Amino acid sequence: MLNLHKAEFIRSAVKPSDFPSDGLPQIVFAGKSNVGKSSTINKILNRRNFARVGGQPGKTIHINFFSIDQQVYFVDLPGYGYAKVSKAERDRWGRLLETYFASDKITLGFQIVDIRHKPTVDDKVMADWFLSTGKPFVVIANKWDKIKKSELEPNVACIRQTLLLPEEVPVIPFSAEKGSGREDVLALIEAHAAAFAAEDTTPSV
Repeated sequence: MLNLHKAEFIRSAVKPSDFPSDGLPQIVFAGKSNVGKSSTINKILNRRNFARVGGQPGKTIHINFFSIDQQVYFVDLPGYGYAKVSKAERDRWGRLLETYFASDKITLGFQIVDIRHKPTVDDKVMADWFLSTGKPFVVIANKWDKIKKSELEPNVACIRQTLLLPEEVPVIPFSAEKGSGREDVLALIEAHAAAFAAEDTTPSV
């Protein structure tokens, strides 16, 4: 089991040489600027202000790496789709993200979308990036507490259809406010960390 209390900020990457390369799993979180990405990470860790929640969207401007129990990294990507960021800045983020996605360091991806709305074109691009890595990928449908029970199934189906998700990609309804869905997300993270730890201790033949 991961000790979620042993969570610490490691560094903000502004260039590829800043990416950790110690072989530990890198669990990546991505989402639109206003989708509640920091709040989701905070809720998963049960920490109030661990991933800094900016006063305005688009505050995460680097790739932020956090060590969890010295066993895995949580990787917080810059929020996308925020119009007030300059084109030059968006291009710089884009190049950094492309390099990171091509680096083969990502071991598990979480994309956070808003369960109330059809995913945007930017959401679709990000899902394609995650799918292109060939690594396990999960969609967290945040703001579950903001919809009616009757909307859950059709909204999840809309997310699956819009993002063209393969069957094996789970869509987990989640509420960063209430904590609903947290156990499901945590179970996937724990299983991922355990699988890596087991691989690490397997004797080579």
